[in-house]
Amino acid sequence: MTQQEFVDRIKALLPGGWFREQTPTLDGVLNGIAWALSAAHTLTEYARQQCRIRTATDGFLDLIALDYFGGALPRRLLEPDATYRARILAALFPEKGTRRGLVRTLEVLTGRTPWVFEPRRPADTGGYRAGGAGYGAGGGYGSVESDFQAFVVAYRPIGQGIPLLGGYRSSVGGYGVGSQLSYASLSQVQGAVTDADIYAAVDGVKPAGTTVWTRIES
Repeated sequence: MTQQEFVDRIKALLPGGWFREQTPTLDGVLNGIAWALSAAHTLTEYARQQCRIRTATDGFLDLIALDYFGGALPRRLLEPDATYRARILAALFPEKGTRRGLVRTLEVLTGRTPWVFEPRRPADTGGYRAGGAGYGAGGGYGSVESDFQAFVVAYRPIGQGIPLLGGYRSSVGGYGVGSQLSYASLSQVQGAVTDADIYAAVDGVKPAGTTVWTRIES
């Protein structure tokens, strides 16, 4: 509640006829009381939000991740609360050992849907009245001998680039707006998902004893 709302509530509880319409001294006293009550109410609401992952913010999300995962799930550089919360929830309740679980894990990590191909899955390889391959339709060859294998193309996240740095053939070169002559590396991208993160995510959800051939593209 706001400070003025507390003032109005306190005034409503006072006996009628005690004060005239203009009460500057009373208003000052009531505003002082209302300020303390409003500050306490705001702090209580903030604390209540931090008790749940879906509403926690700021450093409390980092504490939640530290509590559940130790140092295995740190916040990335400049990662917003919403993205970090999604990664925490995905790590808490992962669907493992399934195609859907693999796809969902990579979607949460990279923000992009991977391409998945299973040689023994008719919906991937095609067949009589089934699947996505056939005359006039692209697809892949299946094999009944390719047990417990899958091919995955994972895509790196679409980033925002590197601040104050333009690329070759771009038109951003000029005073104070970036340089076309500077060299850069992926390590300069803020909050970047590394290829190692993607490989680890695939390895963490694939079924035991299976082989998932993974390629990463931009």
